[in-house]
Amino acid sequence: MAFLTHLLVCVFGMGSWVAINGLWVELPLLVTELPEAWYLPSYLTVVIQLANIGPLLVTLMHRFRPGCLSEVPVIFLILCVGTAACILLAFLWNVTSWIQGGQHSVAFIVLTFFLALVDCTSSVTFLPFMSQLPTYYLTTFFIGEGLSGLLPALVALVQGSGITTCVNVTETPGTTLNTMETPITQGNLSPSLPSPSWHQESRYLAPRFSPLLFFLLLSFLTGCCLVAFFLLQRQPWGRQGSIEDLLHSQVTLHSIRPRDTEDTSSLGAPVSSPGKGSVEASVASLRPAQLAFIYSVVAFVNALTNGVLPSVQTYSCLPYGPVAYHLSATLSSVASPLACFLPIFLPNRSLLFLGVLTVLGTGFGAYNMAMAAMSPCPVLQGHWGGEVLIVLSWVLFAACLSYVKVMLGVILRDRSRSALLWCGAAVQLGSLIGALLMFPLVNVLKLFSSADYCSLDCSV
Repeated sequence: MAFLTHLLVCVFGMGSWVAINGLWVELPLLVTELPEAWYLPSYLTVVIQLANIGPLLVTLMHRFRPGCLSEVPVIFLILCVGTAACILLAFLWNVTSWIQGGQHSVAFIVLTFFLALVDCTSSVTFLPFMSQLPTYYLTTFFIGEGLSGLLPALVALVQGSGITTCVNVTETPGTTLNTMETPITQGNLSPSLPSPSWHQESRYLAPRFSPLLFFLLLSFLTGCCLVAFFLLQRQPWGRQGSIEDLLHSQVTLHSIRPRDTEDTSSLGAPVSSPGKGSVEASVASLRPAQLAFIYSVVAFVNALTNGVLPSVQTYSCLPYGPVAYHLSATLSSVASPLACFLPIFLPNRSLLFLGVLTVLGTGFGAYNMAMAAMSPCPVLQGHWGGEVLIVLSWVLFAACLSYVKVMLGVILRDRSRSALLWCGAAVQLGSLIGALLMFPLVNVLKLFSSADYCSLDCSV
């Protein structure tokens, strides 16, 4: 029964951001099919941030009308909306409308708004719901949340979304361009024609299956989340939770409560006796300054992981080649859920340690940002060492900050249900600030330059 419950919680957590993460990994294919082309990411950024009206309304309801809004019907509603929107998106993603003298993907953008509304609202509803479950299930929830980025990335990898190859483009003066797999030799040319010139360009390979099937798979994952939540609602949490808490307090999950009298709490205070009460007492004694620090770190970490760095990942990785880019995107998605496992075996509630780990993760993020700013010719471009460094930097960035997010969530869960609600609000606030900060830098001021790896020459 415990394993089944962990599985349900994991699937439930996976549904939190699986739809929007799926859209982002499918973008390399969508931009070649939709009329907005490479302006599409800019549209999506604005649409997703507009969807923060959902968590704002939920937070205001809890603030001014406490107890009036129950998470359960809201979660059922948003999961049903998300599943329906994914199904509609599968069939309407390429339907365009004529607006102001041009074709626009109105259906795609409207459905994206509803998917973003679902995922944004999940931040302030899923976490408070998790407060009803025994504490150790929160780590499983964060593992599932990490899988919400990994699974769509793996599906997109199998699909071949965004896979490029280098082709030779031959240009003869007065003629059109010809794309060839091999360069033309001078012996094949007529002496009466001008000598052609050729150069290499990137070309996207045809995907193995269409976006229709991809969005249907997203619908299936969202539907699985809905079913998992329905089954979780039927679990007898009262008796089961008390029994499992007793067992875990004696034996295994050190990430939630200390094991012996020599352990220390997150604030460094000695714990006098094992069990749940000692941890709750230490968490309840958090001072306002410490709570402010926790919420600030939550907002800052999510600003980096959800807003700032994703906006520049292509700029930082593509100069090193498509292999480095896909390894960075895929392995960082793998590192996030794996890092969520670490609190089970290597817990550390110390705010000092979590602060240091945040600084370390920020350092890796700063390296990624620096390489993006130096695009198209970053450090060690064209050298295998540069590829290794950029991949490792993205993986360690994701791993460090994912661990911090999980441990801060565990600390706040032990404090109160409302603490998790405000944790979700801090997540969305940080993500909003990060996205709004990067949007003008990337799309208006154009501080970052894209790179075509096939034709890139940094030797000059």
